[in-house]
Amino acid sequence: MTAREPQVITPPHEIESSSRDSLLFLIVATLLTSMAAAMGWGIRGQYGHETGAMIAGGLASLTLVLLFVPHASSLWAARAAAMMTVAIGIGGSMTYGQTVGLTHDHEILGNWEALRWGMLGLFIKGGLWIGFGGALVGMGLSGQRYRPLELAVLMLVLIGLMFLGIWTINSPFDPENRILPTIYFSDDWYFELDRDLKPRAEIWGGFLLALTGLVAYVRWVRGDRLATRMALVGILAGGLGFSGGQCVQTYHAWNPEVFTEGWLSTFSEYTRYFNWWNMMETSFGAIWGAIMGIGLWFNRHLIHYDETHDEVTVAPTLEVLLIVTHVSLLLTSEFAELPGRLAFLNEYIEYGPIMSTIPLIGIVGGRLWPYLMVPTIVALPICGKNAFFTGYLPEDVSVGMAWLLQIEIPLLVTLGVATYLIGRGFQGQTANRYAAICLLVTSWLFFWLNTVLFDYSWPWREWNGRTPNQLIFGICTVSLTIATVVCFSTRPADKPR
Repeated sequence: MTAREPQVITPPHEIESSSRDSLLFLIVATLLTSMAAAMGWGIRGQYGHETGAMIAGGLASLTLVLLFVPHASSLWAARAAAMMTVAIGIGGSMTYGQTVGLTHDHEILGNWEALRWGMLGLFIKGGLWIGFGGALVGMGLSGQRYRPLELAVLMLVLIGLMFLGIWTINSPFDPENRILPTIYFSDDWYFELDRDLKPRAEIWGGFLLALTGLVAYVRWVRGDRLATRMALVGILAGGLGFSGGQCVQTYHAWNPEVFTEGWLSTFSEYTRYFNWWNMMETSFGAIWGAIMGIGLWFNRHLIHYDETHDEVTVAPTLEVLLIVTHVSLLLTSEFAELPGRLAFLNEYIEYGPIMSTIPLIGIVGGRLWPYLMVPTIVALPICGKNAFFTGYLPEDVSVGMAWLLQIEIPLLVTLGVATYLIGRGFQGQTANRYAAICLLVTSWLFFWLNTVLFDYSWPWREWNGRTPNQLIFGICTVSLTIATVVCFSTRPADKPR
């Protein structure tokens, strides 16, 4: 009688590594992350700034952890997703509308110098915007363990670097006397000498120093190769995304006849309804999402997880206090105007690194923060803005009903989902189950809110300027839904004995 050969159990991380190596996986990861970011960034355009950008950060980061670390713990995956979500919001503090204008404003159409300068500005600002997201998701997925106190000190240093950069790079700024910084990417009399311009203060120089400081820290102090590489991937993704996305809008502005009489006139029945600004935003997201997916795939061997990464170092009482503090400051700065000495609280969201400090401390050390950040805390200001922007539309719905549908029910659902995920996390839920549920809820939530804001511009109704993007967002939502169902049903690998 021959002895039975011992059963070999392949460790989960080795199974994940082998499944991620295929070309098919690369294609799927690229397409899905592109769709998540395209939808999120296109929807972000309706809400703007830091809190709006977190929509895209949440959808893209959940897609990445869903695909790349399906069998890790849900707490570790939630931390990585929440860190990237917060980081993508940082860049929302930068002004960019006039930079976009340099490439397509009617008054300077045909000015190639202005076009090149505007595109350079968009590349820099886009690179800084997504660069923070790349660095933070790398920090979350690497084998390095970042501590709350460490993040607190690091963020204070980055805030100092931000103000130093604004002072040295984005100053002087005295538009009344036509004195602008040496390197300036907004409305400038250099290109429009005789116009009555209203230049905007820029802060990208501060973000440049802050991101440089962050990359220097993770590379030379912590030796975090994944965070360093993903920061560079994020810079490339954001730079190509913003400038590449704007090429769509610029081409239309410079060559409108192509869409009516030229080689694209065949599609004029549809392109005449395009909101080209929103198309630019959607294209921006699609490009940076695709590059982030590709970049993480090429650095997948640097993703590392072990059980020590699930350590909780922030006491529950302190964590709740941090949540209440951040949410109070967030909502106050978004929706209230405090008088007198309290007016400084209105500036809480004006500088992304300041707004991100409390959440990052809670995310790396707590258990509640990672699950609550996406979707609940991200949804809070978006639900409020939705009700405010729509004026409680449609008109035949009472204010109370509109408040219920756009604020109360969505927030109760997200809070219920977060509570469920926290409980399942205690029971050893894997990342694919967490990310699938969270991505499903957030994608449909923001699609629904944007649909209300778009006044239900379904393609089967009379078309308007919102219909094409509504159709794109719908396709992205359905695709992400299919991905969540498939990934949710994937069984976790056996643990090594």
